[in-house]
Amino acid sequence: MCWSATADLAAGAGIAAVGVACVTRARRARDLPLAALPLLLGAHQIVESLVWHSGGGTGPATVAWAAIALPLLPLWVSAGVLCAAPRHARRRLTIPLVIGVVTAAALTFALATRPVRAEIRGHTLGYVVDLAHPELLVSGYLLATVGSLLLSGDRLLRLLGLLVGAGALICWALWELEFVSTWCGFAAVCSVALYGWVRRRPDAPGRGN
Repeated sequence: MCWSATADLAAGAGIAAVGVACVTRARRARDLPLAALPLLLGAHQIVESLVWHSGGGTGPATVAWAAIALPLLPLWVSAGVLCAAPRHARRRLTIPLVIGVVTAAALTFALATRPVRAEIRGHTLGYVVDLAHPELLVSGYLLATVGSLLLSGDRLLRLLGLLVGAGALICWALWELEFVSTWCGFAAVCSVALYGWVRRRPDAPGRGN
C-alpha cells in the first residue's frame, strides 16, 4: 500500500468507496462505527499520499497520519466492536476497550511531546516515533484491535481478527522498521471483509443482542 503517492491515493479512494458501501448497507445504528472503519482507513491512505508529496519529514501530513495510525485506530476498533457485539459478549469486550483507551492515551502523549518523522525508503515509507516501552505499546495496540475482534462473539469478526493478526505477524517479520505503515496497509485490505460482515448483519436486533 506504500509504493508511491499514486498507489496510496488510488488505494485510499477505493477503500473509502468500500466504506461508503458499508455505511449505506448498515442496518443498525450500533453497527455504524465498525462499518465506517474503511472510511477512516481510506482517508488514512489518502493522507499518506500527501506525506509522499511532501517528501516525508515532520510536516502536518505526517502528524495527521500518525494520529490516525497510532492513538485513533486502537480506540476506534475496540469501541466499534463493543458497540456491534451481542449483549453476552459486551462484558468481556470492556477489557480490550480499556486497553485501547490506555494505549491511545499513551500514544497521544508521545505524539504531543515528541516529533514524528516520515522517511522515504525506496518504495515504502518508514515512520520514526520516539516511544517509551514500544513493545508494551505494540502489545496493547494488538490486544485492542485484534483482541477485540477475536472476543467479539461474531464468527465473521473472529475470522477477520485471525486474518488481521496473521497479517500483523507477517508485517512485523518482513518489515520491522515499517511495521505501523504496513500494518495499516494490510488492515485496509480487510475493509472488504467488513463489507461482507455488514451485508450479513440482520435487519433488527434479535434475542441476546
